[in-house]
Parts: sequence; C-alpha cells; structure tokens
Amino acid sequence: MFCQPGPWSETKSQPYEAHKFSPFSRLYWQLHMNSRRDFFRLTAAAGAAAALPRVSAQPLPDNPITRENAKAGTRDWLLTNTRIAPATKYRCPWIEGYCSHASIRAGEALRIFVSTNPASDFTLDVFRLGYYGGTGGRLMHQFGKLKGVVQPEPEIGGKRLRNCQWEVSAQLEIPADWPSGVYLGKLTELREGVQSYVIFIVRDARKADVLFQCSDNTWHAYNRWPSQFSLYDDGKAQWYWGGGVSVSYNRPYGKYCQIFDAPLSTGSGEFLLWEFPAAYWLEQRGYDVTYIGNLDTHADPAGLLRAKAMLSVGHDEYWTIEMFNNVKAAIAAGVSVAFLSGNAVCGRIVLDEKTRSFERIGVFGPPGGTQEFFKMSTLKHERPYANELMGAHSTGPVTGGADWTCVKPDHWIFAGTGMKKGDGIPGLVGWEYHGDPAPIPGLEIVAEADTQSSPGKPNGGHFTATIYPGPKNNIVFNAATVWWSDGLSEPPGYKRPSAYVSPKGPDARVQRIMENLLRRMLA
Repeated sequence: MFCQPGPWSETKSQPYEAHKFSPFSRLYWQLHMNSRRDFFRLTAAAGAAAALPRVSAQPLPDNPITRENAKAGTRDWLLTNTRIAPATKYRCPWIEGYCSHASIRAGEALRIFVSTNPASDFTLDVFRLGYYGGTGGRLMHQFGKLKGVVQPEPEIGGKRLRNCQWEVSAQLEIPADWPSGVYLGKLTELREGVQSYVIFIVRDARKADVLFQCSDNTWHAYNRWPSQFSLYDDGKAQWYWGGGVSVSYNRPYGKYCQIFDAPLSTGSGEFLLWEFPAAYWLEQRGYDVTYIGNLDTHADPAGLLRAKAMLSVGHDEYWTIEMFNNVKAAIAAGVSVAFLSGNAVCGRIVLDEKTRSFERIGVFGPPGGTQEFFKMSTLKHERPYANELMGAHSTGPVTGGADWTCVKPDHWIFAGTGMKKGDGIPGLVGWEYHGDPAPIPGLEIVAEADTQSSPGKPNGGHFTATIYPGPKNNIVFNAATVWWSDGLSEPPGYKRPSAYVSPKGPDARVQRIMENLLRRMLA
C-alpha cells in the first residue's frame, strides 16, 4: 500500500498541486477553486432537493451556535504550504506541534509545544471551525512572532511509546467567550513559510441539544509520527493488529496514513477527513451543538446527560470499557445516540494517564465474530459486544464499500426522501462499515447491501444500518459507514475519499434523513 521511503528532500506535498504557483497565486487559485466547487456542488444539491417534498423554511433558532456563526468568518485557516519529509512519509519537521489538552474548558490554560527544524521564528493563529457563511472558520487569536527551537525526538520507550516532553512554546488561557468547538492552531515557520496544524477541542458544561463527540482516540491510533509508530506498528509488520503497543497524545499528528493523500491532515488528526462535514452541516442549519472528545466520554458520564442527542462521527474505532458503559447508561437515561460512523466501538483500549497514552487490549465483539478479521485473533474477544450498544458492529472482511440501500421505505427515517425499496445512495458505505445486527427488541434494519472490493465485485461482506428504541422514547441509530458525513456537506478544504467505492458528496436524501433523525431525537 505504501511506497518505500526515499532519500531526504524538500519535496512539497500540497493540495491542488498549489506548489506550482507563487504564494499569492496559490492562495487565490485555491480559494477560486473552492468557490467554483461549492457553487456547482450547491447547485447539484439544490436540484436534488427540489425533487423532494418541500417543508416550510424556518428561521434559524437563537442559540450560541447561530450567534457564533453570524460572526465574520475566513478561509485563512486553510494551509497553503505543506511539506512532508520523504524519509518519514508522515512528518513535517520544519514545523510541528501538539497541545497539552485534547479538550479544555474556558479559564483553563492550554500549553502548545512546537518544534522547528531548522530553528525558525514562527506564527501561531488560532481558528474555530464551523460554518461562518461557508468559510469554515473564524480567527480567534493571533500570537504574533514566536521563537522556534529544535525540540528533541523522544526515545523509544516500552511498548514502542513515543512520549514527547517538549518545552512550552506558547500558552493561552481559554477566554470565557470562546464557544465549544473544534479549534485549529495554524503554525507557519518564517524561513520558508511551511505550515502545519495543532488541534484541540473547547468543551463546556451547558445543556445543549446535540453533543458531538470527536473520534480523537482513533486519530492517535493511526498517527504514525515520527515514522511508523502508530498502534499498528510493532517494529516488524507495517500493519500489526495485536497488543503490546502504546501511543501517546503527547506528540504531533503526522499526515494521515491510509487510503488517500490528505495534506491538511498534517497536525489535525482525522477531523477534517470524516468529521468536519457533519459539524459544518449542523452549524449551517443552526443546531445547538456542543463538542467533546473520546476522553470526555471516558471520564465524564454526567456530561453526556446534558444533551438530548449524542453523535459518534466518522472513524470512531477505539473505546475504553468506561466509554462503552457511560454511553450505555446515557441511553438508559433517555439520551438518543446516532453512530454516524463505521468500524466504531471495535478496538478496546486501556488508558495510562501518566503518559497520556493507551494500548489496544481487546475487541468489542464475539470470539470468532462474523467472518472474523483473522489478524485480530490474538486479542481478547469478550462481552460487552459493540452491536449490543450500536445495533450492529464491525464484521469481516472489515473493509469494503456499497451503496447505502433502502430496505424499509415506509420507515419514518425516509419520510420526504422519495426513496423506494432498493434505492441506493451511491458509494456512501465505506471504507469500513457495520453489520451483524444484534437481537435487540424493536431493532429494525433500514438499509443493507452486500459490500464490494470494487464496483461489481462482492467481497463477502454485508452492511446493515439499524435503528432501535431506547427505554424513554429515545432512539439509537447506526449509519454503518465511516463516510456518512460525505452525504451532508463539502466544506472548504474537504477532500473526497475513494477506496473500494467512491461516495458522491452532499445528497439531499442523506440530509433529509439526518433532519428526520434529529427531529425525532430532539423532540
């Protein structure tokens, strides 16, 4: 899947081959293309929506999210000059950093650790991501010129742990008026203008309609920084699926290592890949949403009860048993949950708070499973099983793709979509999915199909999207695909994935299904 690392060079890896232009022309070209793409995508979406039964337009509600998104946005948060060292395949040593907190509250001090090699002054601009009139972000704070130093690469510790202990480069007390959200710090070294990100979540304690859980455990599980040191690297195999390997939050995010080239993932984990389109769509439509990370689900069960609906988004693979039990208890208490994700609640991990690290110790699935992914056979498979929480769970052959195919058109989830039995949303299922539905009373399969290794070539898998009732008129929905958010929106900087099949972008039917779900969950 991967090329062998070549000799060290300064080859640039930038979106849209922007390296062919001057910095000014590059930025203009990128914004111009984004605008054109948005125009044609919105035009197509509008055409599709016109074919659906119309609902009366409602003004956006007054809540912290609509007030925040009424403020002036900017696309300056986008990186325009990215670079990866070929010897590492994933690392940007010219400028890279990480934060002291995965999520943080107002009044707490965020410490930011940055390394520049060669040493260079740098700037750090902090943006909140959202809708903001289609720009995707708002500038929140500028540090100005900061002094960069070469920070030491950490030694390889037990279980291959790389735990950075860098000197603090900048500190910020989170202002009281910063709303919950996902924040990017845009790092720019001033010798050559090379850029990367740091990322953190601002969380709050207020009651809200929607709780958006970022999948940041999984971001780190696949983070190979500095080179081949993810949860999938044992020093021998390039893709290792057993235990005995630990990864720490105390390190930069390298560029994403799977299925496609994503330069904007340098420093930002996987948020921009699978999760941002859902957040962008929610904020565009004025939903009252607040944000947390996986560690908050682990440590703050009471915090889950302050929302009517909780969303697991994207590639939410790695959970602790505490996360599982806390979400199970929230459902029992009446919180609705939507798993807008694939391969979710699959790997069971245990945390080490001292090193801010975790290790894979098991699988939330039955021994043997359904077409067990044999490389995970060395891990413990024991209850609780993920499908007992989500309705369906990961099953062999684990990867594949399909059209998201309606099998229960009379269900309220399809109201207003015009979908008939057998109608499919092209390529929306991938590249990992859920199947093997649990025998939960009242559970319904609303979409299902055989999965494929490529269009027209079945690979023996089968996805099932499910919904089941909670005990207090709440619901649990399982979209059964990593790529669900692709059908909701296409924000600036978004790059469409393609593996096994290819999703087609914003689709009025996916948007209507989401509206139907949220209307029921928030009632």
